[in-house]
Amino acid sequence: MEALKGVRILDMTHVQAGPTCSQLLAWMGADVIKFEPPQGDATRGQLRDVPGADSLYFTMLNCNKRSITVNMKSAEGKAVFVDLLRKCDIMMENFGPGVLDRLGFTWEKIHEINPKLVMGSIKGFGSSGPYAEFKAYENVAQAMGGAMSTTGVPDGPPFVTGAQIGDSGTGLHLAIGLLAALHQANRTGQGQYVEVAMMDGVMNLCRVKFRDHQRLTRGPLPEYSVPTYAGMHEVPRAGNDSGGGQLGNAIHCKPHGANDWIYVVVQEAVWTALAKRIGPDVEFPGLDTDPQFATIGERRKNQQLMWTLINKFAERYTKREFMAILNELDVPCGPIMSTQDLATDEHVRGRDMYVELDHPQRGKWYNVGMPIKLSASPAKIERSPLLGEHTDEVLTQVLGYDAAKVSTLKAAGAFAAPPKKG
Repeated sequence: MEALKGVRILDMTHVQAGPTCSQLLAWMGADVIKFEPPQGDATRGQLRDVPGADSLYFTMLNCNKRSITVNMKSAEGKAVFVDLLRKCDIMMENFGPGVLDRLGFTWEKIHEINPKLVMGSIKGFGSSGPYAEFKAYENVAQAMGGAMSTTGVPDGPPFVTGAQIGDSGTGLHLAIGLLAALHQANRTGQGQYVEVAMMDGVMNLCRVKFRDHQRLTRGPLPEYSVPTYAGMHEVPRAGNDSGGGQLGNAIHCKPHGANDWIYVVVQEAVWTALAKRIGPDVEFPGLDTDPQFATIGERRKNQQLMWTLINKFAERYTKREFMAILNELDVPCGPIMSTQDLATDEHVRGRDMYVELDHPQRGKWYNVGMPIKLSASPAKIERSPLLGEHTDEVLTQVLGYDAAKVSTLKAAGAFAAPPKKG
């Protein structure tokens, strides 16, 4: 049995943050009804690679959902929306500030229509505070949540991360909040409003940087390879430093291409074995007993030299060959995996994390799989819906409308934009 079987979600979200959340819940078995305007989610046509087909941007974030189109600018469309609110356990949206309110559907109104309904909302900066009316995108959230200021090297510009921590990260936070609120609603009969701000989500993912921010009031950060000092007010950018108690860095391997790197963590427990292995090959036979590296404290002080020696050793190996050597020594490490590496990786395919699907418009394509593995409820990934594909199905099966009512509503423009005047 699917873990969320019987849970129905009215998903008004679009683009990435909200659809990330609703797709995960759909993969867990929720019936997710994607509620779209007649023109559809904007990402259906963004970055389109197959003419006339929904883009990968859309298809990769909207699997296992049913699509219904509703014209919320019509009274009939709003009536359908109200009927759906009464039939759903969760409603979620990520409109700009005030959009739903202007349509006449404040949280208070929605709660009045269905007191048990849980409403999830993603905003750039939340519904309170001086930033509440600002718009946010992925990189804006990374900039304002602390990620960019701590990513990169000290004498270079700040960088965004390739992982969508602002959008997809916020969607993950919302999923947790919705499930918690649903659990409470099932006990109390009362739903609640669940809000996640993108800026807040990024701050949560930057928690260790705020740890270091407070440590700087008492002294330097010895694990950082860049200079720090007591009273330093900002956590610096520190390249590929591990950011933890153990030293870590990226090591370049042959043939020295853009992704011929491996990340190595020099745990205290493995230093002696590692030093014995690499010492002779880098003309440093006593590396394992040298006082410059005898303790973690000394290795921190002399880490630039330590990394130079490890890099010198790695020059003659590919990242996979070096990984094999390090694995035998129990050294935590991992090759920098390119998108091509991951798309063809045996481990990734074996865990169903890169899944082939078929689509009526675009044919064969791949999606990233379900990262949460439930032993008794494995996810079955199905393709994303075509625009409005399930409109009639939802109206008849979920709302119980008969054919005559559906026909009347269609004629009134409840599901399509009115024709443009000449």
